[in-house]
Amino acid sequence: MNDSARVRAPWRIDRTLYPVLGLLAVLFVIFEYTGLDLWVQDHCYDFARGAWLVDGRAPGPRLWFYTGPKVLIILLGLAILVQALLPAARRARLPFGAINRRHLWIAFLTIGTVPFVIGQLKMATNIFCPSEIRRYGGDVPYVRVVESYPPDDTPTRRGDCFPAGHASGGFALLALMGLARTRRGQQIALGIAMAAGWSMGIYQMLKGSHYLSHTVFTACLAWIGFLLWRRAFGVHRGEP
Repeated sequence: MNDSARVRAPWRIDRTLYPVLGLLAVLFVIFEYTGLDLWVQDHCYDFARGAWLVDGRAPGPRLWFYTGPKVLIILLGLAILVQALLPAARRARLPFGAINRRHLWIAFLTIGTVPFVIGQLKMATNIFCPSEIRRYGGDVPYVRVVESYPPDDTPTRRGDCFPAGHASGGFALLALMGLARTRRGQQIALGIAMAAGWSMGIYQMLKGSHYLSHTVFTACLAWIGFLLWRRAFGVHRGEP
């Protein structure tokens, strides 16, 4: 194989599953046993004014970083579903028409299930958002995932903030890498997913809805979810 062909060859992304699992474990320890989350979040909050750097009710930022991306991701997922359901002859004239139908199903299922799984985890972890803790004007104590609430200071309601649900839709676009047949295409897909996920995640941080760790873990979980779907469909073995 010549050098130009080697450059264009797609990454073997399935080899990253175990490294990402290891990275997730390392990051969990770092965030759970350091004050990194609070240090970052302090820079998103104006203690003098008692307000977050971004007003979550402001219509402009909400349209660009919350409602708009969510609608576009849903429409993209539906478009991929429609293409996956079409007969091969009809798909041939559409984008990704030459791609094996299994890759379309993997992309659709990743975009659809990653936010769902993250949502289920949010309800189970019982972690509150930054805006809800006393440090930032809320009414509940700050507790990490590995900690329990003090017996005499246990909230009467459950938290549902960890991992980051909103950014999960953006990071789920990592599934577009599976539709790329060249490394350049994979790079573009990766850039789209990172730009979408991090812009949505940082917006949530700036308005007090999530810590940095919430977004980082969601990014890792989205990647793992994508690779698990690839394994479920057998394409991780290099099948077309």
